[in-house]
Parts: sequence; C-alpha cells; structure tokens
Amino acid sequence: MPHRHTSPPELYRHLLEHQTTVVLWFDGLLNLQFINPAGEMMFAVSARRLRGMHARELFAGAEHILHGLERALASGHGFTEREVQITFQGGKVSTLDTIVTPVNEPQLGSGLLVELMQLDRQLRITREENIIAQQSVSRALTRGLAHEIKNPLGGLRGAAQLLERELGDPALKEYTDVIIGEADRLQNLVDRMLGPNTIPKKDVISIHQILERVRQLVSVEVPTQVKLVRDYDPSIPDLTADPDQLIQAVLNIVRNAAQAVGERGEIVLRTRTLRQYTLGQQRHKLVIKVDVIDNGPGITPDMMESMFYPMVTGRPDGTGLGLSIAQAIINQHGGLIECASEPGNTRFTLLLPLQH
Repeated sequence: MPHRHTSPPELYRHLLEHQTTVVLWFDGLLNLQFINPAGEMMFAVSARRLRGMHARELFAGAEHILHGLERALASGHGFTEREVQITFQGGKVSTLDTIVTPVNEPQLGSGLLVELMQLDRQLRITREENIIAQQSVSRALTRGLAHEIKNPLGGLRGAAQLLERELGDPALKEYTDVIIGEADRLQNLVDRMLGPNTIPKKDVISIHQILERVRQLVSVEVPTQVKLVRDYDPSIPDLTADPDQLIQAVLNIVRNAAQAVGERGEIVLRTRTLRQYTLGQQRHKLVIKVDVIDNGPGITPDMMESMFYPMVTGRPDGTGLGLSIAQAIINQHGGLIECASEPGNTRFTLLLPLQH
C-alpha cells in the first residue's frame, strides 16, 4: 500500500492541533487567523467564532499583552513574559507564560506566532496525580486492613453460633445474638470500605440518564425549598460505563450537597465536554465534565486535603465512605473527581473520558 505524503502546511497544522500548549497566529493587522484546540478550550469559544477576531477583543482586559503584540509587530523582535494573569469571559482567571515570535514567511506573510502555556494547568495535573496516588495508597491500605479484620471477625461469628447451639438457657441467646449482629454490622462496614469489588458491567449510556435518575432519587429526599437545577449540554455523546456504579457515585456526591444546603438552597447539575484533556499523565480526545455545585457553607481547608480517604467525615453521623466509594468508582472508569470550595460555592467535578 503506497504511503500517503502530507504537505508541510497540512502537517504543521496537524501537529499544532495536537499540542497541549495554546498556539495562536495573528496576521499583520493583529487579526487571529489560527487557533489550535487547546486554545479553543482555554478561551471556551470555538475556532470558527474566534477566527478573524482582533487581538484587542481576544485579550480584552489584558492591555499589557496587546501593547506587547503591537511592539513585537512593529519592531520585529519577539518577547517572553512570565506569569501573566488573564481574565476570560465569565470571570475565569488563568496564569500564563507568554512567548511571542514575529514571523515573515512567503506562505504565511507577516504576523505573530503566540504561544500561551497555562501554569495553572500544570498545577492541576500535579494535583490530579496526587489524588490518583492517594487513592491508590488508600485502597491498598484499606484492603490490607479489611483482610486483617475479616478473618478474626469470621471466627468470632462462627464461635458465637457454636456457643448458641450449646447454651441450654434460651435467655442467654440474647447475648450471642448481639455478638452475631455486631459481627455482621462490622462485616458490612468493611465491605463498604472496600468500595466496588466487582468488574464494571459496562453498557452504552447517556450521562444525562444517570443524572436524571439521581435527580429523581434525591428530589423525594430533600425539602421543597431545595432547588435541583439542570444545566445540560445535549450534544454530549454516549459513553461506555456501568450505569449502576455511576448512579451510586453521583448519588453519593449529590446527597452530600443536599446535606450541605440543609433546608433551603440550590444544587446545580451541569454537563460539559473538554477536548484534548489530560487526566494524570494520560491525554484524552474528549472528556465528559459533570459539575455538582451547591451554595452551602463550604468545606473547611483541613477537610479538603483528606475528604476522599475512607472514614473521613465532617458530620457526626457520617461514615466517611461516600466520597471514597465515589472516587473509586470513577477511577475504575478511567476518570477522577476533583473539588473546589468556598462559602456559598462548592463544586465537585467528575471527569470521565469518553474513550478509556
């Protein structure tokens, strides 16, 4: 089969589209002529809408960048600027390293090649790697502890059953019933600590089917003053996942949000997609992003560091297993759960790759 050659311009475009660094090409009038998918994701606007836009509109509120581009175009000298803060539409702030290179090529004409490297993206990847590592260590420790507990627990229960058969006085059976009942309760607790132990039974489903099922379940549990708001992106493709496990994971998080808002508040279920997104060290073409947002009092900083560990809870009556189990389920599907919180705005983000 003959090898199909790719022309240089087509090859360069193909390579740029797979870059995680944001790459922009401005013509001699500072109108945007090219933006790669990483740039679309950062600006949260499609390339089709951005093309032809002047740098003044693109970097509105970042006058120092605009002045730097104008100087580079006039002088023909590039520049590098570190840790530049840009505020995007919607109020999102990002910290960037900026590299601007004037280019004068026959095929392209005169213009500026602009590279933007998101420093907060690198911090996010490091944080995700830490979460994945913590989850792995936590599950290994939990499994080891569970093994050490379950063996003597089984012996204790068996001995209580044998003792019950030998007792002549029926009144004493009450005590053996207590031993057997508590052994069963501890066995159930250990099983829940271990989280999902079965291989996911995956099927092709819509993420919105999962969210709607969770919304129905929670709506009958919460007070009437609590609003459950849907903000779905209907264009999200189906994913391959275990429906029951995903329902369990999302339900655990939404129930936590419901407990946080109490008698009155708002919980938002939001879906979006992320293109060319890195989870830990693995890059995915398309990732489903599910946000569960509540306007409760928020999570304390000390709890934020350990909330995904088993048996860690901020409630007196909680077991501290809900978030640990949810994280384990999403991990089994190649994804991750993140959290950001401040008073009045707590956001749990479930990231699920479409092709795992």
